[in-house]
Amino acid sequence: MIRTAALGSAATLITGTLAASLLLAPSATAATVGRDGGGHAEAIGVQIAAARAARTGIEWKDCPADWGFEKPIQCGWVKVPLDYAKPFGKTIELAVDRIGSTGTKEERQGALVYNPGGPGGSGMRFPRRVTTKSPLWVNTSKAYDFVGFDPRGVGHSAPISCIDPQEFVKAPKADPVPSNEADKRAQRKLAAEYADGCKERSGEMLPHMTTPNTARDLDVIRAALGEKKLNYLGVSYGTYLGGVYATLFPNHVRRMIVDSVVDPAVDNIWYEANLGQDVAFQTRWNDWQDWVAKNDSVFHIGNTRAKVEAKYQELRAAAKANPIGGVVGPAELIGFFQGAPYYDSSWVPVAQTWSKYIAGDTQALVDAIAPDMSDLAGNAASENSNAVYTAVECADAKWPTSWAKWDRDNTKLHKKYPFLTWSNAWMNLPCATWKSKQSNPIEVGASAKRGLPPVLIVQSERDAATPYEGAVSLHRKLGGSRLITEQNAGSHGVTSLVNPCINTRVDTYLLTGKVDAKDVKCGPHATPVAPAPAAAKSLAKTPGADFPAREELPAVR
Repeated sequence: MIRTAALGSAATLITGTLAASLLLAPSATAATVGRDGGGHAEAIGVQIAAARAARTGIEWKDCPADWGFEKPIQCGWVKVPLDYAKPFGKTIELAVDRIGSTGTKEERQGALVYNPGGPGGSGMRFPRRVTTKSPLWVNTSKAYDFVGFDPRGVGHSAPISCIDPQEFVKAPKADPVPSNEADKRAQRKLAAEYADGCKERSGEMLPHMTTPNTARDLDVIRAALGEKKLNYLGVSYGTYLGGVYATLFPNHVRRMIVDSVVDPAVDNIWYEANLGQDVAFQTRWNDWQDWVAKNDSVFHIGNTRAKVEAKYQELRAAAKANPIGGVVGPAELIGFFQGAPYYDSSWVPVAQTWSKYIAGDTQALVDAIAPDMSDLAGNAASENSNAVYTAVECADAKWPTSWAKWDRDNTKLHKKYPFLTWSNAWMNLPCATWKSKQSNPIEVGASAKRGLPPVLIVQSERDAATPYEGAVSLHRKLGGSRLITEQNAGSHGVTSLVNPCINTRVDTYLLTGKVDAKDVKCGPHATPVAPAPAAAKSLAKTPGADFPAREELPAVR
């Protein structure tokens, strides 16, 4: 058993007398930034919680067997207030894990904390980049302990729920693309019922499921780790979390990399962000269709984008009329096919599975898509992830309540960008009838004047989940930051891809703190290579060969 007990930058331990005096005076730290990131009470509350965590440390033990983390990864808990305005009130425990740095004592630079996105993603698998010997992280792991955590509401950290998990994963679901007003009314009813379910099952947590509160949790974790300043890697939604942290705690940042960036502009969070996704997903969907058409000799789906799209619409129509295997309808198809616009690593396996179906192998498609109703733990995790996604986005911002606006905006978008628009709309519609407090988004921004060191921003030009404009926006808001653009590429989670132009700069930054004198443009990583026809036939006979390991992929929506 190992216990870490050291002071973070919350200064000295806060005694009862000092804590009481702090509650009567404005905080002296940058955490007083309001702009609906919270007021003085929250700023003082996080100082108290961080000081308490610094004193207590983390009691590291072998991880519970059913968590799935091999030795020498260790697990522990960090206690945080449910409501930072009431630091002596109810607390929740956050699950954390770590693996120690692999280098010498002289090489060690502290802990590197990771968030994979979502919101609703767990970062607990991050230390496995060391145990699985991920080549991209060998140099960094010599200098840093790799630390993951379940954000509040996620996984083992006071998990929330909105619906029975088995009901949540049950298939087939209704076609997201409405044929008439009755279809829209049915989807609206489902969304309202989901919002009600969140309130009924997790009502106490909902007002506190905000990004600023998760950023405060991150600062308490920093203190519990004994770190004076935070080293952080955030991907997808994790970039928004990073931007909010940098705003609230600029002088607590040592190194920060944000990869595949959410536009943090107040008017983008979160309704407009999701509309922007619809456009970007269509662009990347088209990219993938062009690639499939180029490799028609392998997949035999169509030799032009138009033909590939026609085949997709044919598949959707067939699944709507008669769900494939009784469980795969249009909704399930969208969930499966959107992997291709998200990740280049999904280009080959998605195309192969579709190709098998066209060739008569229906079971391959069913096996890849259908829920496993016997996987109770996995289904609970899926439901929890969606619940957190909804709770955070609904709590972070005030959403339109007028159905006329939702209908008008999504009907218009669907005409030009049909791939994801209605599916995305229904996923977010619970926020229109949310039964808990909705905040105003925090105004993200900081610079060296407030103690923020250079932040490294990494972004591909054609990212579907987080459009490129988001990186440009955050770059403007974080003074002294540097932007690395991966040109002519669109995979999500750039730091997990092999691209020496990017990989070497990530290593250099984490190991030395140095960034380029100006922004950098890198060429694309290698385009996925379709297997030769003979190899494709061989692979088709290999059980479990369809999908890549997801160890390196961020969790996203």
